[in-house]
Amino acid sequence: MDQELARALLILGVGMITVFFILGLVVLSGKLLIRIVNRFFPPASIKSPLNEVTNTRPSQTSRQQNKKQLAAIVAAVDILTAGKGKIKNIEKVK
Repeated sequence: MDQELARALLILGVGMITVFFILGLVVLSGKLLIRIVNRFFPPASIKSPLNEVTNTRPSQTSRQQNKKQLAAIVAAVDILTAGKGKIKNIEKVK
């Protein structure tokens, strides 16, 4: 009985060490791949859609509110179109 228990514990230990080693290789190779991709393929510069949309000049007090509304509209369009949609013009509906 003691030999069976010792053999089971040995197999358990070898298995756990093997899994730890393989997972360590996966993590290290993933980090290396990320560094290589970031070095040779840097992310493209992202233009802010807030600068592209032009409105008529509102008063000073409503500018901050318009910026917040514009940011919310741009964020909603970005989420709904998965980053593919662009805002060309914003008009107030009567």
